Amino acid sequence: MHRSARAAVFSAGSWGTAVAKVLADAGTDVVVHARRDEIADAINGTHRNPGYFPDIELPASLVATTDPAVALDGADYLVLSIPAQSLRAGLKVWAPHIGRDTVIVSLMKGIELGTGQRASEVIAEATGVPADRIAVLSGPNLAREVMDGKPAAATVACPDEDAARRFQAACHTPYFRPYTSTDVIGCELGGAVKNVIALAVGIASGMGLGYNAAAMLITRGLAETTRLAVALGADPATLAGLAGMGDMTATCLSPLSRNRTFGTHLGRGMTVEQTTAATRQTTEGVKSAEAILSLARVHGIDMPITDIISALLHEDVTLDEAAAALMQRPPKPER
Repeated sequence: MHRSARAAVFSAGSWGTAVAKVLADAGTDVVVHARRDEIADAINGTHRNPGYFPDIELPASLVATTDPAVALDGADYLVLSIPAQSLRAGLKVWAPHIGRDTVIVSLMKGIELGTGQRASEVIAEATGVPADRIAVLSGPNLAREVMDGKPAAATVACPDEDAARRFQAACHTPYFRPYTSTDVIGCELGGAVKNVIALAVGIASGMGLGYNAAAMLITRGLAETTRLAVALGADPATLAGLAGMGDMTATCLSPLSRNRTFGTHLGRGMTVEQTTAATRQTTEGVKSAEAILSLARVHGIDMPITDIISALLHEDVTLDEAAAALMQRPPKPER
């Protein structure tokens, strides 16, 4: 008899919980690793995650634990959804429990400060797992809508096409449609840079600059994302797909997006410190803007929107100066 695939999801935040639900709905056995006893107990006892989705019942087959060894025992997949800047430290603790054939799937959309490494690179370095066992899931996926069972699609990217297809099957449901790719670089950079562009769109929204400004920022934001991704070896077509344009559109336009919401607060005059205090969840664009800009400078890539947002987050420019800088770029051919 064919056994179900088994996935360990680290951890029980909003997107980790949503993907855990998708996997369980697809027939995969799922163990969620929660950091806190009360979250694990609630998931096991009430089939709900009170920290993020207290109103949504989770599949009865989904269980939780605070013990990483228990979560990883027999896992075909280790699905990672933690803040990008916490990844390396977490993997040092979890690495001894990762199975020889376990495929590690990154849901993370950030760049590590200091190293400029994408999540897949950090995973490879911290665990010694070869690249063909490291995959990325990325796309226009707002956690709340996925939890509600609204239609969504994503890209599963892995250098090993067979591994990508296996995880595709493990998370394919009537409401969640995964496609496969081998372009890990393109998927990861699309996911990371769009968070910074969403901050810019949020700022424009908070300042009341209108939809034309939002469309301009999304379009030019995609252009600078593509420049960086291609310089690092990505296929430009990936940036026109779900993990690029798709993810950027959802993140930039939805009030459910934490990066857009953070930007909106800034655009209405709140300081970075005030906005951080008001935002409970990790806002990857805030953490990654500096790392992305450093990466761009190493490769000689011009990223004006990212540059301005990074300066604003470090309070090197005022809100009005940032808005003016975005509009006062020298005119040139579009392509």
